[in-house]
Amino acid sequence: MNNYVYIAMLLVVTSGCTVGKKYTEPALDLPVQYRDARTSADTASLGETPLHQFFNDPLLQQLIDSTIKKNYDLQLAIKNIEIADQLMKQSKLGYWPDVDAQITASTSRFSDNSLNSNLGVTHIENYSAGVGLSWEADIWGKIRMRKQAALSTYLETEEVKKAVQTRLVAEVAQGYYNLLSLDAQRDVSEKNLALRDSTLRIIKLQYTSGQVNALAVQQADAQKQAAELLVPALQKEITIQENALRVLSGELPSAIQLSAKLNDFNVPDEFSSGVPVEMVKYRPDVRAYELALQAANSRVGIAQANMYPSLVITASGGLNSLIFSSWFSIPASLFGLLNGSLTQPVFHRKELKTAHEIAKIEREKAVIQFRQSVLFAVEEISNALISVEKLKTQSEVATARAETLQNVTRNAMLLFKSGMANYLDVITAQATALQSQLDVLDTKRQLLNANVELYRSLGGGWK
Repeated sequence: MNNYVYIAMLLVVTSGCTVGKKYTEPALDLPVQYRDARTSADTASLGETPLHQFFNDPLLQQLIDSTIKKNYDLQLAIKNIEIADQLMKQSKLGYWPDVDAQITASTSRFSDNSLNSNLGVTHIENYSAGVGLSWEADIWGKIRMRKQAALSTYLETEEVKKAVQTRLVAEVAQGYYNLLSLDAQRDVSEKNLALRDSTLRIIKLQYTSGQVNALAVQQADAQKQAAELLVPALQKEITIQENALRVLSGELPSAIQLSAKLNDFNVPDEFSSGVPVEMVKYRPDVRAYELALQAANSRVGIAQANMYPSLVITASGGLNSLIFSSWFSIPASLFGLLNGSLTQPVFHRKELKTAHEIAKIEREKAVIQFRQSVLFAVEEISNALISVEKLKTQSEVATARAETLQNVTRNAMLLFKSGMANYLDVITAQATALQSQLDVLDTKRQLLNANVELYRSLGGGWK
């Protein structure tokens, strides 16, 4: 019994000895507000808005839902979560002993010329059935730190999955707006082609009546052909974009039946980007880097604990007999063994110390990566804010310019019909007006996509 008392006393004395530093978040040099952000008393962030509230178009919601359920990148991220979950569950069993069951049976026959045979022993049998137990006392908190590292890794995979999802949702939304823009550009091109065809017919009539020469007809025909080239080119881009959206949503390439127009969507004039210090909580990629840092911090403690003595208690017991018939004779066949050992690494201490130093360097790298992720996040948000603001201005100017050029085109045609303008004025006005209309649509697409990027960079609906 004295041995058991000594072991118990040793456990009590050493149970409070833990190594490793408690995790503290590194100091972050964050600004009070984002560059080019409008001052607002509301500290809530646009990134907190739920997905279906931010994207309220039914078809877009359907594409997003399909992407979340079927996209292969997300499925891979979920499998990584499942792996991390299994490792975390395993780490929770660190305080439990290892238990092994063993059954052995052996028989030996000695040669007639052996020493045993000369002593009258020619045959020996041995039968054993027992259970062995091995348990390492968590003197330095190593098992606890393994649990912390496993938990941080598991949560990191959760945040990585969220980051993948926010990126995919943004890609789907931007692809959808691009598809709407291409569809609108095709409509404009087809209308412009009809206008060019009408202009060509008028010039041909004037050529027949001798009012213009053959060069006018050729130039008008060339302008019509240029308009004709746009339609199949846009149709190609539409098909490619449809295929990309279908694949993103985990489906085979196919057509997408649009029920909305690009002009049905607008960017709100007022929104809040929140404050940078809160962004760390909302960005899943930043949260993933912080959790990776927490795991690295735990691994430093584990590496340090590996350099210190470890107390292992082993016990075994069961049934043992030299004769099969008395193998299960109780209590005669019962045996038991209890052993406690304190092991201190000696000759490979340099290896363990090197592992500890490497773990500390890995932690320093994780700190750098975490701070870098915060810096990149602030940059992305600032870029998105200025993009939304300036693209709003560009969109307004482009719309006003397109309206002006539409009037120029109408006036040029009226003057041409009355003989007060030549065909070059009409052709030039139509070409400029077409390009201005396409510019309006492209600027609107860029604005909608910049708004999506702002939403993603602020967290994309995750807290």
